[in-house]
Amino acid sequence: METLKETTDARRVADAVPSTGARCRFCDAQLVHTFVDLGMSPLCESYVSAEHLNEMEAFYPLHAFVCERCFLVQLDEFASPQHIFSEYAYFSSYADSWVEHARHYAETMTERFRLNDQSRVVEIASNDGYLLQHFVEKGIPAVGIEPAANVAREAEKKGVPTIVEFFGVSLANRLAAEGRQAHVIAANNVLAQVPDLNDFVGGFKILLRHGGVLTIEFPHLMRLMEENQFDTIYHEHFSYFSFLTACRILAAHGLRVFDVDELSTHGGSLRLYCCHDDDESKPTSAAARELQRREETSGITTLDHYRGFAEQVKETKRGILKFLIQAKEDGKSIAGYGAPGKGNTLLNYCGIRTDFIDYTVDRNPYKHGRFLPGTRIPIYSPEKIAETKPDYLFILPWNFKDEIVQQLHYIREWGGQFVVPIPELTVIP
Repeated sequence: METLKETTDARRVADAVPSTGARCRFCDAQLVHTFVDLGMSPLCESYVSAEHLNEMEAFYPLHAFVCERCFLVQLDEFASPQHIFSEYAYFSSYADSWVEHARHYAETMTERFRLNDQSRVVEIASNDGYLLQHFVEKGIPAVGIEPAANVAREAEKKGVPTIVEFFGVSLANRLAAEGRQAHVIAANNVLAQVPDLNDFVGGFKILLRHGGVLTIEFPHLMRLMEENQFDTIYHEHFSYFSFLTACRILAAHGLRVFDVDELSTHGGSLRLYCCHDDDESKPTSAAARELQRREETSGITTLDHYRGFAEQVKETKRGILKFLIQAKEDGKSIAGYGAPGKGNTLLNYCGIRTDFIDYTVDRNPYKHGRFLPGTRIPIYSPEKIAETKPDYLFILPWNFKDEIVQQLHYIREWGGQFVVPIPELTVIP
């Protein structure tokens, strides 16, 4: 399968910006074409404690570029992964539907690839063991690799052995030398969080046994654009992938995509099934060929495809602010639900602070008593909602809206309504 037709459009410079010196993290081309500029924003997972409220907070440009050579959408690196992820506030297990997604993955992989007690499963960015716990329960040896020590401790409590380290060629070589290559490697929602893509993907090649399977999940750039999911752009996500660009990056490191699932998670994700490029036991599926065709037909390998997204984002901002202004003028109270990274992008870009949203709540106790970065909106436990009975509940993790509406159906007892901001603002009575 051709992974990406060699298309460049360097002559088109209508959207070019003055050079920042930034270069593509995959192909090293100079980055001059804006995808969307969301202004200045803090690191989205840098929640502020009460004792630091009067201190200065760092803001960085949230300016996404598209590479004219390989069409990788990306941000410049302003903070290192060591700074962002060594102590992390995101715990996967607090999202019930995500844990169920992981359980179903374990069932599917075990059956499809006939995993047993002689197999070895490794997850990169294994978080709190939300996924590998399901393999452990089946008696399938599993090891997590997770750089955030605070999160890894929770995985260990679930019986998931975890290596607290960043993944790349160095760690992969060490594990391979110890005879610990994997039959299955899982990498869910981590590829975007890696500034050194070539080192990271190169590590996959080394760690994967011949005949093994690597699965990678990431939000699909095509869906991000079609459904206006601009809030999924934040500093902790360095890159945004189309199917074709992801295939090209993997191919450069001797890995071939042989199948793909289109998932509903995170607003629309892809799960790539990959193998060594000389593994003839895994033919390319019809699904992979069809998605390649659709992306090529959409024009995703031309710069023209990316023009217009920025204006679409501005229009969404205006619609959100129009609703909030009218609601406050009508004397309505508004609370937030959730404190996800995407929510902080949306709030900071739109300039939404406590003048519009009184507070937000989150199921993760780690965030309670802290404040959202930039906007300084306070975070409470979900019990706060029943205490204050807001007229509107503004759902920041909109990708879990169905789960949240079901869990919090009781707000309808006092006439409360749900507000979902993306892809366009919608009120759910």
